[in-house]
Parts: sequence; structure tokens; C-alpha cells
Amino acid sequence: MYLDHFGLSELPFGITPDTSFTVITRSHQEALNTLLVALNSGEGFIKITGEVGTGKTLLCRRLLQALPAGSISAYLPNPYLAPRTLLLALAEELGLAVSIDCDDYHLLQSVNRALMAHAAAGTQVVVCIDEAQAMPLETLESLRLLSNLETEKRKLLQIILFGQPELDRKLAEPSVRQLLQRIAFHYRLDGLDRQEVDNYLAHRLRVAGYRGEGVFGARAVRCLLRASRGTPRLLNILAHKSLLAVFGEGRHSVRASHVRQAAADTEGAGAPGWW
Repeated sequence: MYLDHFGLSELPFGITPDTSFTVITRSHQEALNTLLVALNSGEGFIKITGEVGTGKTLLCRRLLQALPAGSISAYLPNPYLAPRTLLLALAEELGLAVSIDCDDYHLLQSVNRALMAHAAAGTQVVVCIDEAQAMPLETLESLRLLSNLETEKRKLLQIILFGQPELDRKLAEPSVRQLLQRIAFHYRLDGLDRQEVDNYLAHRLRVAGYRGEGVFGARAVRCLLRASRGTPRLLNILAHKSLLAVFGEGRHSVRASHVRQAAADTEGAGAPGWW
């Protein structure tokens, strides 16, 4: 690979969410602020949507790190579950020893008692559900029923739905309209703008150990913005392939031609332009 060529200690443009490479962008910071305000307000449901690769999972991890000390959090990365299975998964995340043979009534009672105990102790319980657009409608409805658990003062459980835009269409279904009405806070993640792309590339290179001059020229950055449409995951893929192309030529700076090569080899990339 090109690590030694550029003096890097690790790959700067991996597609696995890594909070050590986090770049604070306007959209992500606004989304995180929305989440924190909604949680402090005691809202039961919060929704975050964004296109594929806009950093929803990374935002979820940032939120979990930002929760107050003593909070209890549950993270469900695969919500394509039947209602009962979702309840069992939640019980497991809350640390409850529940038998799989337990009937639905006693399972719900066990979860309710645990949530009541946490509420009495003043402990916040937050459930983050990733890829929420994959949830069956009946499971979404079971979530709404679960959110009915509350005291006179507060919800016992706060649920954050992270999903692609398809989640909005699913929540528009008449069968889950009551759930839609309970979502008081929501935010739509946007792509990066021109300056943010520049900062994003420089920051990730710096975290990966690069200490030289700018690798990506102004034309290359404009091409990357256009080809990725500001989507961080696609930007990472294109930047990685561009560095491979530069390494193959024995050079040290990315040009627009390298980005065009990367875009031609990447599914979903847009036209990078011909500056």
C-alpha cells in the first residue's frame, strides 16, 4: 500500500466508522445538538435521517460518548426483528436475565420493572436503533406501545431512530401514524460542502500521521466534492483510490486526473468534472 510512500501510520480513508477520525461538520454538530436537546427535554422518540454514507452510525457513536455519566444506553444495529425478538434484544441490552420461554406479558413486565427502577434512581435510559428503515411495521408499532411506559413526570425510555430517507416513507404509513405524531425532534443529515471537504481530507491525513504539504490540490478537491456529492463514505473511497493512483505513478500530490480514474472505478460516484 501507500503508507510508507506518504509517511502514514495507518490508512486515512477507511470506511469503518472510527471516532478518532471524526471531523466536526456543521450538519453533524447540528444533529448532535438536536439529539442532546431532545434527550434533555425528556422526549420519547427522536429521528435522524440521511442518505447512505452520511455518517449516521458515526453520529450515533458520538452521541453515546456524549451521554452523561451513569446513563444506560442500548445500541441495536440490526432492527429487522419481530416485535418479541426486539423486546428480548432490549432486555438483553438492559442486562436482564429473561428466559426465552417467557411469555410476552411477563417479558414486558420484566422490562417495565427494570425501567421503573432506573427512573427511581434518576438514571436516563436511551435506546439507539440503527438502520431503522429496515424495521417491519409491526415492530415499529410495538416500539410505540413500549414508549407508553412512563411516570407522571417523564418517559421511562427514550428511543432514537437512525435511518435512511426510506424511514420517512415507512413512518407515513397509516398503520404507524401514532408513532409519527410522537416524534417531536428530527434532523436530516446533509453532505459536506467545499470547505468541509478540504478540512475533512486534511484532518484525516493528519490523524493518520501525514506531516507534509497538502496532498489534494484545489482542483482535486473540487472533483472529489462533485464525484462524492459530499457523502463522507463515498469521499473516503474516492480519496483512497486517488492515493493509490498517485502512489502507482510515484507522485506525492493528487490531481484531478487521479480523481477521475477513481470515480470511473467506483459504483455510485458522480461525474467529477473536467477542470
